[in-house]
Amino acid sequence: MHYYQFNIGDYQSHTGHLDFFEDLAYRRMLDWSYLHEKPLPLDPDEIAKIIRMRPHSESIASVLKEFFKKTRQGWVSDRVLKEIESVNEKSEKARRSAMKRWDTNALRTECESNATHNPIPKTHNTRPKTQNIKAPEGVSPEVWDAFVAQRKLSRAAITETVIKSIQRESDKAGWTLEQALSECAARGWRGFKAEWVADKSLGQPVKESAWARKQREDQLRMDEFRGKRSNIIDIPSQEIIFSEFKELSK
Repeated sequence: MHYYQFNIGDYQSHTGHLDFFEDLAYRRMLDWSYLHEKPLPLDPDEIAKIIRMRPHSESIASVLKEFFKKTRQGWVSDRVLKEIESVNEKSEKARRSAMKRWDTNALRTECESNATHNPIPKTHNTRPKTQNIKAPEGVSPEVWDAFVAQRKLSRAAITETVIKSIQRESDKAGWTLEQALSECAARGWRGFKAEWVADKSLGQPVKESAWARKQREDQLRMDEFRGKRSNIIDIPSQEIIFSEFKELSK
């Protein structure tokens, strides 16, 4: 210990009978015991040496007899032991309090870090976000539901921009928006262009999408398996001729 409380009144009340050298020896023995936190040596002459009072061994022996207790390890003072234990106890409490405070701060910092840390950059999230858009005016619920289902299947978003783009192209083609959306749902189109349906108004066959062709081929194989005959004739040029045209050509 490099510091201890010194009560002047308490000290004077217990040491008022000591002479000058006894008082000096007692103060120096107390200081040495506090500083090193261990008992004084058993030999009074050695004590006289370490407290720089070699000619006053008798004064030292008198003080030891009155204020110190002899043990196997050396001379100890109950007052010093009590003070050291009190200081150590306070130090331990302060250490535990500091550790607890440090752990709390560390946990708070970690929680705040986890709350703000985004391990996956937002640019990696390429999944389209569909806005909550209601069916446009003039589009029946059946056609709209089919269009929405097709967009989800294609993992394509439905936004105001998409609807406006399809509206522009349907106007170019002379179609209503409902017709354009119905065509997109039927053919699995992610978009709509007027030139895609330019020949349809002339009664010419229209090219189908890969998705629509796959659906048609799957249905054709299922019909053949069941022993049925499809009204659709597959042509290598990827054109579809319906039974109505076939009847007219007879």
